[in-house]
Amino acid sequence: MATMTTPVATARIPGGAFLITTPSPDDCFFTEDFTDEHRQIAQTTNDFAVKEVLPNVASIEAKDFGLIRGLFKKAADLGLSAVDIPEDYGGLGMDKITSAIVVENFGNNGSFGTSFSAHTGIGTLPLVWYGTAEQKAKYLPKLADGTFVGAYALSESSSGSDALSAKTKAVLSEDGQTYTLNGEKMWITNGGFADIFTVFAQALVKEGKDAGKWRLTAFLIERGTPGFSNGHEEHKLGIRGSSTTPLILNDCVIPASNLLGEVGKGDKIAFNILNVGRYKLGNAVLGGSRTSFNNGLRYAKDRKAFGKSISEFGLIQEKLANMATGIFVSESICYRTVGMVSKSLEDVPKDDHVQIQKRIEGYAVECSIVKVAASEILDMVVDESLQIFGGYGYVEEFPAERSYRDARINRIFEGTNEINRLIITGMLIKSAMAGKLALMPAIKTIMDEVMAGPSEKEEREGPLAAEHDLLAAAKKLTLFAAGAAVQKYMMTLADQQEVMGALADMIISVYTMESAVLRAEKIAAAKGSAEIPVAMARVHAATAFDTVERSARTVIAAVADGDMARTQFAILRRLGKHEPADVIALRRQIAAYVIQAGKYTI
Repeated sequence: MATMTTPVATARIPGGAFLITTPSPDDCFFTEDFTDEHRQIAQTTNDFAVKEVLPNVASIEAKDFGLIRGLFKKAADLGLSAVDIPEDYGGLGMDKITSAIVVENFGNNGSFGTSFSAHTGIGTLPLVWYGTAEQKAKYLPKLADGTFVGAYALSESSSGSDALSAKTKAVLSEDGQTYTLNGEKMWITNGGFADIFTVFAQALVKEGKDAGKWRLTAFLIERGTPGFSNGHEEHKLGIRGSSTTPLILNDCVIPASNLLGEVGKGDKIAFNILNVGRYKLGNAVLGGSRTSFNNGLRYAKDRKAFGKSISEFGLIQEKLANMATGIFVSESICYRTVGMVSKSLEDVPKDDHVQIQKRIEGYAVECSIVKVAASEILDMVVDESLQIFGGYGYVEEFPAERSYRDARINRIFEGTNEINRLIITGMLIKSAMAGKLALMPAIKTIMDEVMAGPSEKEEREGPLAAEHDLLAAAKKLTLFAAGAAVQKYMMTLADQQEVMGALADMIISVYTMESAVLRAEKIAAAKGSAEIPVAMARVHAATAFDTVERSARTVIAAVADGDMARTQFAILRRLGKHEPADVIALRRQIAAYVIQAGKYTI
C-alpha cells in the first residue's frame, strides 16, 4: 500500500451547515466514490476478516489474547495497523476514508473489531497528534508493525461521561524529573494485553490562567512500570473476546518526559480523539449491521414454514427492507461525514496536527450524528435479525445471539448516545451564538416566513421530488422548533435536556434524510437509474419525517401554552403537510431485490 491523494467531494462544506444549506449530490462523498485503492484496501481487509478472524471466533470469544495479538501482527504485516501513522514513523499516512474502510471491514466480529479499532484509533492517535518527536520515534513504529498494542485510559468508576472530574492524580517530583500517579481507571479496552497506555490524570498547573489548579493531563505509561497493574477481566454482556480491565496506579512513577502534550490540556486530547472515535465507530457498526443482515437474510431464505420460505411472508419482507434501508442510510452518513473531514484536510500539511484537530473538531456535530444514528440502526438490525431466526436466534450456536449482545455496547462507547444528543444540539447552538454558523438568521427567516402565511411551493421534478419537499419541510420544522426553544429558554436551554434531545432527533433525521436522498440521486446520475436506492431513500424519508414531526410537537408542547401553543401547532401542521408515500410497496420492492441478491448490496 502507498500514500494516496483522494478525490473527495467538490465542495468544502462547514460542519453543521446542512441545516441551512442545500448541497448537491456532487458536494458529497459516498461509497460509490471510492478510488481503486479504496476498493483494494476494502477487499484486503474483508479477506483478512473472513479468512483469519471469523474461523477463530470461538477462541476469540474465549479470550485467547495470544491469538488476538497474533492476528494483530498479521494485520500489521498487511499495513492495516499503519494507516493513520505518518510515513516518517513506519506508517502509511493514508487518508481518513481509508482508515474508516479498514474499521468497517473488521466490524463483522464485535470483539476483534473493538480491540483492533481501539489499538489503531484511540490507542495510537494521541501519540500521532500530541507526541514529541522522541515519543513518536520510540512508540509509533512498534504500534505500526504490531509489536506493541495501544490502549486509552480515560474513564473512571465515578466519571464515565464526566471525564473532566477524574480523580486519578499525577504529582510532579520536586526536582521535576518524575510524575507519581495514583488512582484507578475503568473499562479499558485492550487493558489486559496492551503495551502502551494513554492515561489521563489530574496534574497541578504551574503557569497561565489555570496556575495552581488541578487539570486533566495525559501521560504515556508502559506495561511493566512499577506501580502499574491490571484489575480482573470484566465479564461482559457482549464483545466478550475483547479485553476490558481496570488499570490500577499505586505510586506509579514515570519519567516527566512521558507527559503527553501540555499539563492541564488533557481535555483537548480526550475530546479531539473522541470526535474521530465517533465517526469511526459509525463505520465499525456499519460492518456489524451488514454481517447481521446477511445472516438473517440467509436464514429467512432457507427456513420453511407453512410450505414456503419465510422470506416470502410480508412481515418478514418488511423487516428485511427496513434493515437494508438502515444499512443504506448508515453507509450514506458515515462516508458523507468522513468525506467532509477529508475534504477539509486537503490543504493542511500532514504534520500540522493542531490544524488537523481543529478541522476535525469543526465536524463534531456530524461525528456525533454518525455515532448515534449508526449505533441505533445496528440495534434495529440485530434485533430484527434475531427475530427472523425465531427461537434459534436465542441460542448461542447461531450467529444472531452474539451479534445481538455485541451491538449493545455501541450506544455507550465514545460517549453515550444521550451525551452525544446533547453535543449535537449544544454545539450547533454554540456555533450559532458565536456567529460561526448562520443559524440564527436562518431561524429568523423561518419565523418571518411562517408568520407571513403560506408561501408558493417550489416545483421539483424527478423520482425524489416529494422527498426533497419533505427534506425542506424537515429543515423548516427543525429551525422553527429550535427558534421556539431558544426564545423560551435563552441561555438556559442546555439545562432542558429533554428538549435538547428532541431537537437532536430532528437534526439527526434531517442529516440522514438528506444523505440518503443525495446519495440515491448521485447513483442515479451515474448509472442512469437507481430504483432500489431511490426506494430506500423514500422509505427512510417517510420514517425520518415522522420523527421530525413527533419531536417538533414535543418541543412546542414544552415551550408554549395557551394561544401561543395553538398558533405554533397550527404552523407545525402547515409545515408538515404532505402526501404519504406507499411504504408497503416500496419495502416489498427493496425486499424482493435483496432476497434475489442473497445479501446486502446496492
